[in-house]
Amino acid sequence: MASTTAFVGSIPALYDRHLGPVLFEPYARDLARRLPRGAATILEVAAGTGRVTRQLLAALPPGATVLATDLNDAMIARATEVIADPRVTWQAADAQALPVADASFDVVVCQFGLMFMPDKPRALSEMRRALRPAGTLLLNTWDLLARNPMTEVLHAHAMAAFPADPPTFMLTPFSMPDPVVLRELVIGAGFSDVRVDTVAAIADASSAADLAIGLVRGNPLWNQLVERSIDAPAFERSLVEQLIRRFGDQPCRSPLSAHVVTAVA
Repeated sequence: MASTTAFVGSIPALYDRHLGPVLFEPYARDLARRLPRGAATILEVAAGTGRVTRQLLAALPPGATVLATDLNDAMIARATEVIADPRVTWQAADAQALPVADASFDVVVCQFGLMFMPDKPRALSEMRRALRPAGTLLLNTWDLLARNPMTEVLHAHAMAAFPADPPTFMLTPFSMPDPVVLRELVIGAGFSDVRVDTVAAIADASSAADLAIGLVRGNPLWNQLVERSIDAPAFERSLVEQLIRRFGDQPCRSPLSAHVVTAVA
């Protein structure tokens, strides 16, 4: 079943091209704005295709460096295709066993990655271990699926297409919507001064058709649809129609909501 939940094949490029600017860029900019002044060594966990990495590099002072890690080699391969900067080093790594020395970074950043980690307390403890005393954690998770209606439309569409065997991948990225639970989890890993802000943004796609490519084929839900022998063109056309009805076209716009954590080691 692992293959149906993995960012492999054509997914990383489509994810980066069609979903990155729409769903992830607003929150990448938000995290980069929260970097503490003078931060010189940054560890990025679950860096994916480098959407946050680009914003961090733009915000960092001279001489600062980023170690960008991800569990998925295919995502890192895509990131290295689009980001060529000597200040960033890419490394495959499990967030639950980070291959870094204790107290070696000023900041740890993790955008929309914690939801995918099986042992979340362990992953957060690893992030704290990597931070120097008084170092900063910057992390975000998606809010309720209902507060991210573009994705909610996709999830409902996929569920309706296979009522007897619904593909449930989209529930994973939206599995941590409670800010109180999130805060307690971070405190439990040993962080202090934990703050959780619920941040609204706007998903702004050039067209419903462009967005649908990313929603359908740019995330591991695609693997679950293929496994169920989906009529992909028909599924995508129907989704485009629903997106246009709900959010318009050229551009296709919808609200986003996420929880953003800042904490101190």
